[in-house]
Amino acid sequence: MKIHEYQAKALFAKAGVAVPQGIVAKTADEAAAAYKTLGGSIAVVKSQVHAGGRGKGTFKEHPQQRGVVLVKSADEAKANAARMLGSTLVTIQTGDEGKQVNTLFVEQGLAIDRELYLGIVVDRETGLPCVMMSSEGGMNIEDVAHDTPEKIFREHFDVSLGFQPFQARKLAYALGLSDAAVKAAQSFLPKIAKFFVDRDCSMVEINPLVLTKDGQMLALDGKVTFDDNSAFRHKDLAELRDLSEEEPTEVQAQAAGLSYVKLDGNIGCLVNGAGLAMSTMDLIKFHGGEPANFLDVGGGANVEQVTEAFRIILADKNVKAVLVNIFGGIMKCDTIVTALLSAYDIVGFKVPLVVRLEGTNVELARKMLADSGKKIISATDLTDAAKKVVASLKA
Repeated sequence: MKIHEYQAKALFAKAGVAVPQGIVAKTADEAAAAYKTLGGSIAVVKSQVHAGGRGKGTFKEHPQQRGVVLVKSADEAKANAARMLGSTLVTIQTGDEGKQVNTLFVEQGLAIDRELYLGIVVDRETGLPCVMMSSEGGMNIEDVAHDTPEKIFREHFDVSLGFQPFQARKLAYALGLSDAAVKAAQSFLPKIAKFFVDRDCSMVEINPLVLTKDGQMLALDGKVTFDDNSAFRHKDLAELRDLSEEEPTEVQAQAAGLSYVKLDGNIGCLVNGAGLAMSTMDLIKFHGGEPANFLDVGGGANVEQVTEAFRIILADKNVKAVLVNIFGGIMKCDTIVTALLSAYDIVGFKVPLVVRLEGTNVELARKMLADSGKKIISATDLTDAAKKVVASLKA
């Protein structure tokens, strides 16, 4: 689960991680009032969407308007907010469709001395969390990793011990920080690392992490993703979820107990098992097709779930054919065919449907399909299914 910057900073502050003062604004008047409340000579008005690159992003309705702007008066804050709210922000991470801005974060201006990058993820090779820092704050870290990888420094840490002060000093010295900044790093880095562990995060990114002229280290940005598998341990985080920022069909699928990820192709995939889903998509690609989704109905899907799965797939206007690939183990093949045929009648199909079955009661299931009288293309194996579904697009 992802959250907005202002939400991340509220959680940071609760964990003792230093952040600038900021106020959430839902209207242009609230943005102006926030500027006055902060009391400085400058402030920053920030669009709140689940995407990076907001500072360089522009709005479809207002091409000259940036997603993050520096303002020097309440009137400026109000005018910028009026253009931003309700408009569609396009950044390098949103794609051409962009994201509508419904919330702003007005933050105090700072006397910034230096900008750094900080990210924390789990390193799958070591099985440990890894703190990554770079002197190239404010830059796309992917570009830094590609062009100047020597500018990224890493420190792994044991979750039971936490991030140690000597590790903070090691990173600080590698970045060439001043003595005052090293001291600030020794306080800041263990706290943000503890936040990462305590909150079961899969990623924390602060870009930029800033050093002020008076020696403070603060999170000027905050991007946090939580591990969904740990949600039962953090019920308080559920209220931070913004469904308007998520793909509607993925939310619909989750509510039905399905695993669904929307892709850009035109062949819908209904599969039981994540590994089988990946293999199915690979073979579709191999034979010249493009998968439109990853949809896993799991090992115990019922008629209602299969019906909802078809609804979700067929709601995508890009889908021109559907491939059902089922391996019957715990869920028998005849059971899935019963659900499939019922869903077929309920949803209605106007695109080619290819079905490949294997496993328990497969012969009975294949006979049920053959006797159904429905326009369903049967396949003998996965390669045959992939070829037939790709060919159906050209028929």
